[in-house]
Amino acid sequence: MPYSQSVSRWCFDAFPLELLAERASSMGLQGIDLLHPHEVSAIRPFGLSCPVTAAPEHESGLGCIERAFNRREHHDILLEIYQNLIPAAAEAGTPHVITFSGNREGLSNQEGLDNCAAGLERILPLAEEYDVVLVMELLNSKVDHPDYQCDHTEWGMKLCQKIGHPRFKLLYDIYHMQVMEGDVISTIRGSIDYLAHFHTAGVPGRNELGPDQELNYPAIARALAATGYSGFVGHEFVPTATDPFSSLAEATRAWTL
Repeated sequence: MPYSQSVSRWCFDAFPLELLAERASSMGLQGIDLLHPHEVSAIRPFGLSCPVTAAPEHESGLGCIERAFNRREHHDILLEIYQNLIPAAAEAGTPHVITFSGNREGLSNQEGLDNCAAGLERILPLAEEYDVVLVMELLNSKVDHPDYQCDHTEWGMKLCQKIGHPRFKLLYDIYHMQVMEGDVISTIRGSIDYLAHFHTAGVPGRNELGPDQELNYPAIARALAATGYSGFVGHEFVPTATDPFSSLAEATRAWTL
């Protein structure tokens, strides 16, 4: 199988991390997403890694989904945040660090893009030094994150093209982009050079990847494999089943070629 599979920690935070790691490993998963760097050592005995991390909540409130790189007045504090996070991620063996655009709050798409590029360019030398890739997450502004600016693949690709650096790519969340724009398989094929990590969930509702939701995940898996993608696909759905691990096993099977 050309890609690996992981699961997002927050979706199973009702369970101790070691139990999640044990169950994930037994299903054939290779990682747990969105751990803090200091937590990664707990999953190594299970043969797992952490493919992607994000900044913890900062006292300033910056660095979160709503308040991030599209405002130049945020850039100094964001630089401090990522100066701490990037070396810690590298030490933990986590290759990708999430960034966010922030909400529009009246900014045009072009101004937001220019501001994001200016802020990220200050951090990219550190990402290069520590062999880490910054990824901006594509999220829907229709249901879950109203007013979020990086809400279309095209906008994210334009940001990648403007920055023009191999240490900056996108996190393509299939759930969010199905809600926002659809056409998932064609979009993946056309933008794969800019995509460094994937997340999954059922649509609508962000729940299981079962037959009652609208995405054909086995077909998406085959299409992604055909591109030669060799990174991680992380399951980020909110389980509703009595046994949440049965839902995770079902998701794993849907992506096993």
